Amino acid sequence: MAMENNIRLFRAKLGFTQEDLAKKIAVTRQTIIALEKGSYTPSLELAFKLANLFEVPIEEIFYRTEETP
Repeated sequence: MAMENNIRLFRAKLGFTQEDLAKKIAVTRQTIIALEKGSYTPSLELAFKLANLFEVPIEEIFYRTEETP
């Protein structure tokens, strides 16, 4: 299973740039880029920061999908 996310969607709904979001949750813009690309799995603490900022449960941001061989 692969981990996917809706960070770009929630970020856009709030009108945030990647830099804006990075500053709000105290990470680098590169971290946001990696999260949105799915090449970085966040810590639980970071996932909670995102959920609190977006005001949604973590499961609405992060979800698992079946990997295709």
